[in-house]
Formats: sequence, C-alpha cells, structure tokens
Amino acid sequence: MAGVSTVRPRRPNSAAAGTRWGRATGGRTGPNNVTPKGPGNPVIFAGLTGSAALFAGILLAVAVAAAVVATGATEPQPVSGLETSGPVVQFGIPVARALLDLGAVATVGVALLARLVGFDRPEKTEPVMRPARWAGLWASVLWTVAALVSIVLLTAELRPGAVPTPGAIWSYLSNIPAGKGLLLSAGCGLVSVWLGWLTIRHGESIPAELRAGVALFGLLPLPLTGHASNWIYHDLGMVSMEVHVVAATAWAGALGAVITFLSRRPDLLTIALPRYSKLATWCVFLVGTTGLFNGLVELALSPVTSLPSSLWTTRYGVLLLTKAVLIVVIAAVAVVVRTRLMPRIAAGRRTAVAVWCGWELIVLALAFAVAVVLTRVPATPF
Repeated sequence: MAGVSTVRPRRPNSAAAGTRWGRATGGRTGPNNVTPKGPGNPVIFAGLTGSAALFAGILLAVAVAAAVVATGATEPQPVSGLETSGPVVQFGIPVARALLDLGAVATVGVALLARLVGFDRPEKTEPVMRPARWAGLWASVLWTVAALVSIVLLTAELRPGAVPTPGAIWSYLSNIPAGKGLLLSAGCGLVSVWLGWLTIRHGESIPAELRAGVALFGLLPLPLTGHASNWIYHDLGMVSMEVHVVAATAWAGALGAVITFLSRRPDLLTIALPRYSKLATWCVFLVGTTGLFNGLVELALSPVTSLPSSLWTTRYGVLLLTKAVLIVVIAAVAVVVRTRLMPRIAAGRRTAVAVWCGWELIVLALAFAVAVVLTRVPATPF
C-alpha cells in the first residue's frame, strides 16, 4: 500500500530499543511487545477498513448520504399548482456541491501535506508524496466536474421540466452571481488539475503554497451561492463566511492527508502531526466563531422568526444546531488525540490515531454535508 515503509527494522538488542517501539503494558515495555514501524503496524481507519482508497470512498458516501437525508428532511412541501424540478435536481444540487467541497478539501490537504512533512528528507518523504500527488490530481478532477454539474443542475432548477440548453446555461451564468462563482471555482479546479499533473512530473519543484492557494481561492466565490449574499451586513458577512470556508478546508484537508498517508509511517507522523495540531487549533477556533456568527445573524435577520425560538422552530435553526453538535464532537475527538495520543506518537509508539482521526474525518464529512444543505434552506418555520 502507498506510503508503507519497505525498510525492515532491526531486532532490538536492548531495553532502550524496546522502549522506543514497544506498546505500553502497565508502564513496562520490552522485546516481547516491540511494535516496529512499517508493514508490521496494522492501520484500520475509523476501525472500518485498512484500505485508504476504500476509506476515502466511505467519506464520500457519508457526505452524499448526509446531503440527501438533510435535504429530504428540510425540503418544504411543494406548492400546489407549481411545477417542481424533480428529485434528480432537488437532491443532485446538494450532492454535487458536497462532492465539490470534498474534492477541493482533498486538493488543499495534499498541498499542505508537503509542507507538514518538510522538504529536507526526500528519501523518506517521496514514497509518501508520490501517491499523495495522484490523490490530489483526482481530487481536483472531482472538484472541477462537480462544479460544472452544479451549474447545469442550478440552471435546471430555474427552468422546471425543461432540459438545460447551452443558451439557458449561458443565461444563468450571465445573470446569476452563484453561476459566476461556480464557474470561477471550476476554472480554479482546472488550474489545480494542471498543477497536480506538473507536480506528478516534477515533484515539489511546483510550490505547495501555490497549489494550496489556488485551491483555497477556488472556494472563495462559493458563499455567493448561499445566504451571505443576501445579508444586510453584506461585507462583514462575506468576510466571516470566507474565513469560515478557508479554515474548515485547511482543517479537514490537512487532517485527511496526514492520517491517510502517514498512519503507517510513524517517523513522518511524529513530525507532521504536531505541526498540524498547531494549524488545527486556530482552524477550530475560527470555524466555531465564524459559524456561530453567520448562523445567528441569518436567524436574527429573518422577518418571520425571532431568536432563540428560531433555533428549534425553523429548518435553518435545526440544521445549525446539528452542525454545532457535530463541531463539538469533532473538537472533543481532537482533544483526545492531542492530549492522549500525541505524546505516544512523539515517543514513537503505536497508537490508535487512525481510528480516532478516522472518526473525526467521518464527522467532518457529515458537517460539510449539513453545511451545504444549510446554504439552501430558508430561515422560515416548519
């Protein structure tokens, strides 16, 4: 499997060797419970699978399922006499947007992984970065395709019962800000595909900062597709939403890359995880504060409801509470990893970090899906 060290460790000849790679057993370690790095370490992501590719598929499936369920649970009843766009468009829009987000998140994560492992030991990092670059390339393709599909589906939503034509799509792109935002995002996705291919051919001579910057820039127009574009406090709302998107993307993307590609490489995990932890601390704070601000302002501006009752009497409020609970769960898992697992990782010991962080990624996928539906739900009572 990608990222697995092929160097077989020497048999320990001393208690010191057993202490470094051993599993803690009542405070004692020794040659009989040595845990070598490399293929000897079984890694089970979230306790579900040892395959990184299958786990990535699970994350996509979780996000898609959550988007479908949340859309079905919060979709208003159709108005009698008005033609609807149908279930393909109704559920396809949030699904495509969720896949867009996850593709961009993975693209950013692979770029940040290069910075987290460093560039001073290519003989150790290249076996990990080679498969990671391919993952980043395909994530960019997913992001680009999902953005283009979103444009077609949103065009169909405005013209129920009609198949979107090139003229209708052009009209949507010309007149609707959300269309322009998605088109710009798709363009950045194409640039990321190109940069990803160059990185596969030329390695880290393509700056990681450039790749991450292009991917993050491609997410900035997306708040135009949500509630922030309609706020009275438009400028402040847009800045808060942009910070929210960038922080959430860096947090989830870097975590996914670190766990997927470094769980079987404790030597690199020891370097990258503490660096990621510092980044994640700021990201969690920014995601929490900006998300709470954005949600409460949206409810406060609703002309038909009032706080705090709108938190449980409106579809928007219920989704906001759901997202808040998911963020709290994620933060709790992060605390466990930082306080209980990181000291063991720093000591070179085997841990269940892939299990804990695997579930953190699953809950993050749920949160991203809920956030997508949240951008489309009005702050009106049930």
